[in-house]
Amino acid sequence: MMRDPLNIEQTSRTPAVVFDYPNNHLKLSGESYPEDATEFYRPVFNALDEYLGSLGEGRCRFDFELIYLNSSSAKAVMMLMDKLEDAAKNGADVDVYWFYDNDDDTMQELGEEFGEELESAVFHLEKMAG
Repeated sequence: MMRDPLNIEQTSRTPAVVFDYPNNHLKLSGESYPEDATEFYRPVFNALDEYLGSLGEGRCRFDFELIYLNSSSAKAVMMLMDKLEDAAKNGADVDVYWFYDNDDDTMQELGEEFGEELESAVFHLEKMAG
């Protein structure tokens, strides 16, 4: 089933969200400290649930290229990771990439913490190019 990609443009407080379904490539990038994280991430969760529900044993990649996120956004990212982990446990081939800036120890450590929670999804910790 083909569905329209989810594209949410980046703002000063919210990340860009690009779910390219035909290529099974999902991505969050930028900064995440929306006034209401629940409100911002609701359509992202809904789209991810629908996508993963139809993925079955297929393959997908999710890139996190976040420069900054606040605590409520970190909870939302953890929920996204949980959804990806559940899909992997159910047979999907899930690759999670966490990109961090070379000089950003905080985001590197956060990525490491998220990665430790994943058992079935494959986690990659990568430095951002440039």
